[in-house]
Amino acid sequence: MIVNRMRRWSVATKQFLLMFAVTLAIFAFLAASNYVQASKLFKSQMMDHAQTMTVRTNQFLDSYLDNGQNILLLLSTRSNYLEASREQELTEFLRSVAETNSTIVKTLYIVSSDGKVFSSSQVRYEVLGNPALPAIYQQASQSYAAMVSQPYDSPLSGHTVAIARPVQNNHGRQIGVAVVELDLDKLYRRMSEISMVNQTFAILSDQGKLVLYDRSSDLLPSEPHSYMTVLPEEFIGKLTELSYGSGELAGPKGQLITFKSGQNRLGWNLVLLSEESYFFRNLSALLDTYVTAGIFMLLVLLAITFMLSRLLTRPIRLLALRMDQVRNLESVPLAPVRRYDEIGSLTRSFNSMMKRIQSLLARNKEMEERKKSLELKVLQSQIAPHFLYNTLATIGSLARQQRITEVNKTIRALVGVLEFTFDRVSEYVSVREELKGLELYMEIQKIRYGAGFRFICEVEEEALELPILKLTLQPLVENAVFHGILPKGGAEGEIWVRGGIRNGKLRFVVRDNGAGMEQSRLQGLLSSQGHSPLKERLTGIGVSNVHERIRLYFGHGFGLRIRSRKEIGTVIVITLPASLPESFCPTGNRLDTPDGER
Repeated sequence: MIVNRMRRWSVATKQFLLMFAVTLAIFAFLAASNYVQASKLFKSQMMDHAQTMTVRTNQFLDSYLDNGQNILLLLSTRSNYLEASREQELTEFLRSVAETNSTIVKTLYIVSSDGKVFSSSQVRYEVLGNPALPAIYQQASQSYAAMVSQPYDSPLSGHTVAIARPVQNNHGRQIGVAVVELDLDKLYRRMSEISMVNQTFAILSDQGKLVLYDRSSDLLPSEPHSYMTVLPEEFIGKLTELSYGSGELAGPKGQLITFKSGQNRLGWNLVLLSEESYFFRNLSALLDTYVTAGIFMLLVLLAITFMLSRLLTRPIRLLALRMDQVRNLESVPLAPVRRYDEIGSLTRSFNSMMKRIQSLLARNKEMEERKKSLELKVLQSQIAPHFLYNTLATIGSLARQQRITEVNKTIRALVGVLEFTFDRVSEYVSVREELKGLELYMEIQKIRYGAGFRFICEVEEEALELPILKLTLQPLVENAVFHGILPKGGAEGEIWVRGGIRNGKLRFVVRDNGAGMEQSRLQGLLSSQGHSPLKERLTGIGVSNVHERIRLYFGHGFGLRIRSRKEIGTVIVITLPASLPESFCPTGNRLDTPDGER
């Protein structure tokens, strides 16, 4: 039954199944062989090297401990110097011992029970001191044997570790503590000598503190802007959390293979770190076998592909080539249909799909343009008459008081503001025109509320002819007047507007020294729920409205940033593009009024 079905299969199907089976078998064999041999070599090389390195390193560290303990015993033999107050002799003795053991010792100390300190570098100690000695004295005085401190920074020895033990007199009474600060720099050089290529190390104390590490290695991560490698605290924590034996850790140059040894006699852990790729360098023989088999398989596949290409793959490649040529979906070259088999059906389906995609893209583009247009119209239509009512009331009040000059100025300024707001076809104006409209608006406010506050405008000359969305600055200044200056009474209030080109962008800063606002209110100010009430406004355009208009026109890289502090003031930074759109054309001084008046 199965044999009969197989006989009815096409030649292409049989060849495909044969090629698939052969390829799968070859790859399965190579993958299994590669995995087994690579695993054996990897584990064997890693364990042998790590164990050898660990033994050699721990031998060095144990020798440091032994030599440190011997030095401490030697210092204990001079307890008579301490009891007889032979300070000069004791200092000379410490200096002599330090010079003799300079390969491991940096600085020697003897701290008497009354707190007096004698050092092998007494003059430097008296100048620099050593704040770590009291804690070391306290810890060592409670121990009968030598104790090893945590790593610390010493003014005399730099980054170091201390070995300390009590000093007793001939009657067994403790009279002080002897302290040896180890020379970790020389230990670092010895460690570097026994390290291998593509390998680094780190030594941790029993409390997870960093004792020593390879500062020149690029395998370890480093804090930003550091002269040499400075390990981040996060990476030190990962080293501490490593389990004993082999493991893995992410490094700046790729995956690292780690080996962590148990604590030695100093109580320290050694962590060896090597590049993962380093352990695969001995797999060249396996790689040669893999390449040979791969070349043979490639030749077989090429022969089979050549035979199938004229019957099956060539029309598919032509269709794929036509699909790869698609760059602009608005103008897609359709593939010619010359076949009536499955390939022809696939070509017809491709042509039909591309036509549907073109139709959907056109509809989507039209909908997006309509949506944007409607959003802009909604934003632009938020106009409230409250400001106009109040301004007309102010004009009426001035007229009743026979203040004809102020009435004329107010009417001319109002006409200029209304002309600037309504009588324009383009949404763009020049910065110069925007500032003129802003000055007219501020003139009305000063007539209405008096000259109790100052308005300062400083804009660089090169920015005056650049484009800006109409009514970008006025709503922000209006917000500063009504919500910043007036709530504080207006006395000594100031509003600054500064602008210029920064890093290829047009940037304005609107700042006031008014009432400011709470952080809770500030956080939602630029959202769609952050619109302020439509009162005391000509345009009704709030801060969030201005922000949304800018983002709709120019994208999310532009808009507003706000900082404010209660009772101190508010700062708004406006970022706009500094390039002219094709539709922008300066309209001249349309805000100027006859006879130089406004």
